[in-house]
Amino acid sequence: MSETGNIRRLEGVVPGQATSDGAGVSLTRYIGSHFLSELDPFLLLDFFESDDPDDYIAGFPSHPHRGFETVTYLLAGKMRHGDNAGHSGVIETGGIQWMTAGRGIVHSEMPEQEDGRLAGFQLWVNLPASDKLCEPAYHEYPAAQIPAERHSSGGTVRVITGTTSAGTTGPVSGVVTRPLYLDVELPAGAIFEEMIPAQHSAFVFAIEGDVQFGESDGDGTLRSRELGILGEGERVMIHAGSTGARFLLVAARALHEPVARYGPFVMNTRSEIEQAIRDFNSGRF
Repeated sequence: MSETGNIRRLEGVVPGQATSDGAGVSLTRYIGSHFLSELDPFLLLDFFESDDPDDYIAGFPSHPHRGFETVTYLLAGKMRHGDNAGHSGVIETGGIQWMTAGRGIVHSEMPEQEDGRLAGFQLWVNLPASDKLCEPAYHEYPAAQIPAERHSSGGTVRVITGTTSAGTTGPVSGVVTRPLYLDVELPAGAIFEEMIPAQHSAFVFAIEGDVQFGESDGDGTLRSRELGILGEGERVMIHAGSTGARFLLVAARALHEPVARYGPFVMNTRSEIEQAIRDFNSGRF
């Protein structure tokens, strides 16, 4: 591990903003909210969870995207997706879909269930200007294909993309921002350490339980269902609270480019947004 001075501190805590999207799906927004508009290259993070079908059954009917990537990770339930290029499938509990919208795609995400718990995340990751008009692409993997790294502390790290310090590599590869996406579960009092490239922005989302940051667990606390923004550095050290913890650790290379966004389109300039609207209205997606 790197020296102590390179540890990332908890720089900010972001509460969720209750909202709805799609055809009325209830969710909580953490990035893309009035609390945090973006965290380069992350444009949006939504968390959805309900066992009431009225909260999710209407789903996300067909809608367009251009210029960024959407990442859907399910904690519980099933979602069916399809697009105007003929691609379709079902994401189930523990599964991941990393979709590169690129130059443009029209897709839908609908619950593949009429009752029971549906829970998960949608993350939007920006693309650099050089890749915004690339061909659309998908990475889809069920839970069985996501490696689980076991730690001596009793903790488990599911590696979706990126490579851990222990050498475990997630199945999602070839993403231009070189992301790290980990789902970490720790028993009470356990400590988790991981390296993160210095040029990456990073956040932690506490799914269950509280976590503390720093070598002496005195550098800040993140409560369940809060998002923590990590400062500069090359590694994290996270302590699970008295009831254990489960959290996401997500990082990706910051782009440092201008962002122009309009609903489902994210480009670098207003004129590019206007072109995206014209292309969509003309059926060029």
